[in-house]
Amino acid sequence: MTRDFIQMNDFIVLVEVGKSTSVEIDICKFEEPLIAVAFYGSGNVELSVKYGAKQEKFNNTKGLALSFYSDDQVTFEHKLSANKNLECIVIATALKNINNLPYEEGEIFSDLLNKLVNPADHYVEGPRFFMTPEMQQIVDSIFKNTYTGKTKMMFFRSQIRVLLSHYFGQLAEIQNRAKTSNNYDKLTQARDILLENIENPPSLIEIAKQIGLNTTRLKRDFKDFFGVPVFKYLQNERLSNAHELISKKQATVQEAAWQVGYDSLSSFSNAFAEKFGYRPSEIK
Repeated sequence: MTRDFIQMNDFIVLVEVGKSTSVEIDICKFEEPLIAVAFYGSGNVELSVKYGAKQEKFNNTKGLALSFYSDDQVTFEHKLSANKNLECIVIATALKNINNLPYEEGEIFSDLLNKLVNPADHYVEGPRFFMTPEMQQIVDSIFKNTYTGKTKMMFFRSQIRVLLSHYFGQLAEIQNRAKTSNNYDKLTQARDILLENIENPPSLIEIAKQIGLNTTRLKRDFKDFFGVPVFKYLQNERLSNAHELISKKQATVQEAAWQVGYDSLSSFSNAFAEKFGYRPSEIK
């Protein structure tokens, strides 16, 4: 388990990475009342939030942006395992510092996260949604960076500021659209269906039938939550998986294309270049 702490004005940033070959529980608590946003990377770890006799559970955290208020009575437990590793970035500020944040950030927090600024319990959950591809790319870059020392901290600070800007921009956009929070579990289920059948996914009609939504609502709400249409999300996941296979030398370019569902090598290469800015053959 590694933890990096970064101080940015009145923000505290915690970057956590944890891997385990067996089931392991990582426990975290905050010493003072905080408002925070947690961004989860590709590890898809399980999360339990416990306070008093209450408990909130999250079984699918991959790509999740979760806002919350928490005091010292709340315990956060991450359950790691061989296939569910921890990749988490927490950007937090003490409740007492809200009005002192620079660049009008205090006003943004008060406007978009009002119920966190005025909490009614030890733990209050704010808006949650799945990150846009741009946000996910920033999070991935933070976990994949190879810098050390002061250079590493400089890189972290620059990326965290951009990530936070994207977050509030996306949050404002979501709040201006029709709310889809009632379908959170169904949309998560739709995402899992795609990921479990990444090589040969079912049709939109089949997915909609499995989760109990009509195709129009599925397409609209999925894009609201994940920032991209259903099959664009699938394409991004395919290409990310292929990138990992190639970069770790677990497959050739052709093998990686086949494993993630591409029959045409040229189509795969073009899509890869559009997403990453370089072709799979150029990975070093």
